This record gives sequence, structure tokens and C-alpha cells, in this order.
Amino acid sequence: MFSGSLVAIVTPMRADGALDLPAWSRLIDFHLQNGTSGIVVGGTTGESATLTDGELKELAERACEQAARRIPIVVGAGTSSTAATVERVRWLSELPVDALLLVTPAYNRPTQEGLYRHFAAAARATRVPLIPYNVPSRTAVDMLPETVARLSQLREIVAVKEAVAQVGRIRELKGVCRQGFDILSGDDATARESVLAGAGGVISVTANVAPRAMSEMIAAAARGERDKAAQLDAALSGLHHALFLEANPIPVKWALSRMGLIERGIRLPLTELSEGYHAAVASALREGGAPRI
Repeated sequence: MFSGSLVAIVTPMRADGALDLPAWSRLIDFHLQNGTSGIVVGGTTGESATLTDGELKELAERACEQAARRIPIVVGAGTSSTAATVERVRWLSELPVDALLLVTPAYNRPTQEGLYRHFAAAARATRVPLIPYNVPSRTAVDMLPETVARLSQLREIVAVKEAVAQVGRIRELKGVCRQGFDILSGDDATARESVLAGAGGVISVTANVAPRAMSEMIAAAARGERDKAAQLDAALSGLHHALFLEANPIPVKWALSRMGLIERGIRLPLTELSEGYHAAVASALREGGAPRI
């Protein structure tokens, strides 16, 4: 159901932190024209922690209207409170979105049983498919494959975004989850090997700046073309690294501003990319297939 190169899209902002809706439209068009398989709105890269419900709703509605069902629109709905997540799932799933992405609760460090019950509660509230998102480097909790396997038995939960950067984790998930359950890599640097190991695709930061190159690399890996995928990924490897020199989305927003697609607006507590990293990110853009705008 969900496969290929989906972009974890940034949220464009002006210098004062206000949403830049004309830039939002430009970004959506950029991905529609450059092979992106789906758009994830209001995720980590979209500064989800700083978006109001009203802003998230507006971004989602505008993305759905502009995409017009040509590619899936997935919207971030997760919070660290089960009750708040359930409420958000209820109203977001009334929009014409294709799925909701739910990150594991951060900071409160639930048990595996708590994780299962959290996502099961969201599943009971939704009208659209759900995609749990495991990113222990940010949340301080690792949702283990056996928990994902349990969740895969719920019909509302159709995929998982797995950001543990170990190909063995992808193989383990493939072995324990129900047939037809989608696995999406959440780590650009290992996405090629993850797809070769059985993942259906990636939710990508790199795709923000090099959507065509990222899409072609993932497609080659999905066809089992190891050498071609490796060649394409080699050109992207600098971006995979440079876009995480500081906390995501700091580098990628700077890169997109350099490409002329957005202004440099970012919300505190995040700040603009440190000057010492400008040359490295600019070099990675040149080498990584980022189109000239």
C-alpha cells in the first residue's frame, strides 16, 4: 500500500516563524514533478513538536487538495499522550488523507505492552490507515519487532516506519509481521540495504532536496538491482550524512533555502545551520543530484 520514496517534508516558515503557505505550494509541486511516491506532513522533519493543531490541519488540507490523489498524503498524528493522540487521530482521519503516522510516545518511556495499548487505542479511533513510527534515538523507547507483529494483526495498522539503522531489524520485522504489512525505512543511510532486505521503501529526509535521485535509487533497490542501486546511492551518501550534521531539520531547511524553494525560517528551540557546516551541506547538494532551481 505504501512504498517507494516518501518525503518527510519540511514545513516552510518565514523569518518570524509564521507558516509560508506559498512556499508550501511550491514544495508540493516540486515533489509531484520529481518522482516522490508520497508526502508525510507534520513529521519530525516538519517540526511537528512546534505546530499547532490548526497549522497541522491547514497544511494537511492544502497538501491533499494540491496532490489531488496523485500520490498519498500521510500526516503526523502522534503525541506522548494516548488520550491526546486518540483525539488527534479522530479529527485528522476525517480529512481526505491517506494515512496517519504515529511516533512512539517520547520521554515517558512506556513498556512494550504500553506501546501496544497506545497504538491499539488509536486504531479504534481512526477512519484511515495508521503507520506507527519507531525512532528510539529521539524518543528513548524502542518498539520491538514482537510488538510490531502484534500491531500488524490490527486491520487499521498497515505499515511501520522503522528508524533503527540495522538491516537485521528489517529482516526480523519481515519474518514476524503479517503478510502484506508494509515496512518503511526511516533512515536514509541504510534505506538501500533495507529495501534490498524486504522493506517497501523509505520515508526520507534526503528526498526533500534530491527527490528524483532518491526515488530512482529506491526503485532500483526494489527491483533487486543491487549494483545500480549502490551506484545511485553512492552519489547520495554525502547528503545522507550532511543533512544530519546538526539536528534534523536544521541542515535540510538551510539546503532548501539555498535552492530557492523556501526562506530560512525555523522555530525555536531549533536554530539556523551553524556557519561552519555551510560548505559541507552545499558540497553535498552539488554532488547528490539536487536539481538547480
